[in-house]
Amino acid sequence: MKKLLCAVSLALGVSGFAMADGLDSAINGAQRTADYQARDQYRHPKQTLEFFGIKPDMTVVEISPGGGWYTEILAPYLKDSGTYYAAGFDPESEVKYYQNAHKRFSEKLAANPDMYGKVQVSIFQPPAKLDIAPAGSADMVLTFRNVHNWYMNGGEENVLASFKAFAKALKPGGVLGVVEHRLPADRPASDQDRSGYMHQAFVVRIAEQAGFTLAAESDVNANPKDTADHPKGVWTLPPSLRLGEEDKAKYQAIGESDRMTLKFVKK
Repeated sequence: MKKLLCAVSLALGVSGFAMADGLDSAINGAQRTADYQARDQYRHPKQTLEFFGIKPDMTVVEISPGGGWYTEILAPYLKDSGTYYAAGFDPESEVKYYQNAHKRFSEKLAANPDMYGKVQVSIFQPPAKLDIAPAGSADMVLTFRNVHNWYMNGGEENVLASFKAFAKALKPGGVLGVVEHRLPADRPASDQDRSGYMHQAFVVRIAEQAGFTLAAESDVNANPKDTADHPKGVWTLPPSLRLGEEDKAKYQAIGESDRMTLKFVKK
């Protein structure tokens, strides 16, 4: 058995084992918030990050980390050999929500310096503040369920400016990973305005205009139960459940939204 394990180690490389073990350890670590971890069944962090091709020695920028759902995975995974940039809201914004979100995220990092002490915090507040990392420094930029926010708060120009900022931060050949709520292709573009869902063709077109090539797409975060036509848009579904107790069981049975998962490469 020992000889067999040695042979496998030589074939795959010790770094391959370390990479897998490191990601599993980060996903299953004690730093994960219980409510966040419960959503792994919908967000599939291991499969998603492996699809994007993440490695522990990369420089990775996460756009708009929010409450730190992916921060709890990416920060420990990258802290020993890589670099993790969390490009979040502007604390100097006039919008109180952005101020409070930045404050909560900063407090989260400060509460666990062993886990988050190496996190590099930058500001991403399109269209004014787009310097998420030094130009040409990143191996990977990741954005999870954010494109609709940029679209709803500035339209196509705002989305394009954001994607151009990602291209600027990435090295040639660097990866942009996008997860976004998916609007069915046969629905009118106007449904993107307030629903929280985006056409996949729109996202691909904007990425290409910003200097990216679509390398691969995955259904790892797809949900065929989601019809994307709910009274409160995507926020009707878990985890938001904006209708409260009204039809709660129905929307819980659907689960979280149907999502596109796209891997782009900078030209």
